[in-house]
Amino acid sequence: MGMSSEQTAPYASSAAESGPTPPPAAPAKIRIHHLAAAKAEGRRFSMLTAYDTLMAEVFDEAGVETLLVGDSAANNVMGHATTLPITLDEMIVFAKSVVSGAKRALVVVDLPFGSYEASVEQAVTTGVRLMKESGVHAVKLEGGAYFADHVRALTAAGVPVIGHIGFTPQSEHALGGYRVQGRGDAAEALLEDARALETAGAFCVLMEMVPADAAARVDEALAVPTIGIGAGNSTTGQVLVWQDLLGLRRGRLPRFVKQYADLRSIVHDAVSAYRSDVASGAFPDTEHSF
Repeated sequence: MGMSSEQTAPYASSAAESGPTPPPAAPAKIRIHHLAAAKAEGRRFSMLTAYDTLMAEVFDEAGVETLLVGDSAANNVMGHATTLPITLDEMIVFAKSVVSGAKRALVVVDLPFGSYEASVEQAVTTGVRLMKESGVHAVKLEGGAYFADHVRALTAAGVPVIGHIGFTPQSEHALGGYRVQGRGDAAEALLEDARALETAGAFCVLMEMVPADAAARVDEALAVPTIGIGAGNSTTGQVLVWQDLLGLRRGRLPRFVKQYADLRSIVHDAVSAYRSDVASGAFPDTEHSF
């Protein structure tokens, strides 16, 4: 019996192609088992943050396999200095917007600061509410082995979980700022955290701002896929904040960001041209009038 489109893995191969064998057909909908297949078959997938319908639609059409409704919306949309102020209600609004624009991608949402730490019960209540009210397919939770019981309970409740270790932005103040994690002897603790999350049922483990060799060690030790952001090239997936990727943000970029476009300049020039046309009376012209 032939495999359906949903049973095939969509990802670009991470190794050199051998012979003329075509890549596997892309599924109509990305599921968790496609990400697992990517890890098993040595393939890779992409993830981008998304916070609104139109950008989610663009990323989805471009073939990005996973979209993260990050609590980074606090910084990149709402203008806060950290991710801490964003609320659960606000995350639900952003998540609903992304789900409405994503037809194929797997949509994951962050559990915001203060919505899961107090207890296992709080984590399950938050995860279930996010899935019911926004339509997302999974949640992401910051923290290592300490939160294994939270991950286990969420998974048992039918809420798929991505674990997030290394630098965890919600703990920025406790960690002393944006600092690389997992150096030297701390690499062993990073590995222990990753194993605990996998054992608890996390279907992926995301690592942020950790040395490439430590991330490679974690990826090799886990059966589930890993996702990196500032974690080298050995992870199964890679994630970036879309405003960084497309050059919308001003100022110094993190070392791990590769900028693929200068969208800020493009938008600036277009808006300046619009303003000039309005001032001169060139817009609206006959073509744009009834």
